[in-house]
Amino acid sequence: MKEAKLYSRLENGEVQCYACAHRCRISEGRYGICRVRRNMNSVLYSLVYGKAIAVHVDPIEKKPLFHMLPGSMSFSMATMGCNMHCLNCQNSDISQIAAENSRIAGSEIMPEDLVRMASGRGCQSVSYTYTEPAVFWDYAYDTAGLCREKGIKNIFVTNGYWSEEGLQEMMPRMDAANVDLKFFDDRLYRKFCGARLKPVLDTIRRMQEAGVWIEITTLVIPGLNDEEEHLSRIADFIADLDPDIPWHVSRFYPTYRMMDRRATPVTTLERARQAGKNAGLRYVYTGNVPGNEGESTYCPQCGTRVIRRYGFQIIENQITDGHCASCRAAIAGRWAG
Repeated sequence: MKEAKLYSRLENGEVQCYACAHRCRISEGRYGICRVRRNMNSVLYSLVYGKAIAVHVDPIEKKPLFHMLPGSMSFSMATMGCNMHCLNCQNSDISQIAAENSRIAGSEIMPEDLVRMASGRGCQSVSYTYTEPAVFWDYAYDTAGLCREKGIKNIFVTNGYWSEEGLQEMMPRMDAANVDLKFFDDRLYRKFCGARLKPVLDTIRRMQEAGVWIEITTLVIPGLNDEEEHLSRIADFIADLDPDIPWHVSRFYPTYRMMDRRATPVTTLERARQAGKNAGLRYVYTGNVPGNEGESTYCPQCGTRVIRRYGFQIIENQITDGHCASCRAAIAGRWAG
């Protein structure tokens, strides 16, 4: 437990948290929406500082990041808690634990320990992932600072529901991010995630303007966001920012509280990929379908397949110094450590 950095004291013993876009006003003894930040005697504490509930070494492609240090391994960590309550959460066993109803789960691993573990395993990056890094902002912030000193990259896999203050403070330590853009409809965000659309779009814009390498993921859910108009609106938003931003359209599988919907047909993903191409996006990928041609990277100038993937594994890489080996066109990304 550690006093949080991003908050202010209000009247009547309340505090206001600025870690994420909910900007929770929290009464004495109560928790924020994330359920891992608590007001104790008019001091806001992060209850999960140094309490990692998940620690793994993953291929960076699993984040998914396809244009950031391809083929490298990323030391991946999370705490319990989240600031969204998505009905289809695939990590609900760690993201949706209510701190007020259970102990703070996780192993005690301080930031310096995380960095030492990452370095010892030969990882070029640390990923703050699995749950939502905004809710363990202080833990991620200190870890990211130590990573900077060691030349290890910092990757944030996030739902994008950050406050402007939290994001601006973190971005100097942020190298890359994969942001979930779940819907392009505020009503759907409210109903299925307990959040809003605009803060997510604002986060993506701010990251892009600051030069953080970003890739965007949309889980395509039958009957919710799989209509052509909905997909095209997402694609148009990304293309208006930068057509070099990769867009991952991923297959939904029934999980958690959304067991009543079928898995996404592959033909729907292919249609989503085409919507991205029609919008002018240069790199559109289909996820959760190993062996699909939409996993690979193609040169936007000559059409050569420059990276061939199967799942999270790179089979062939024909990018040299960030350029297509065939025509020498630049391939957008961060290719060197």
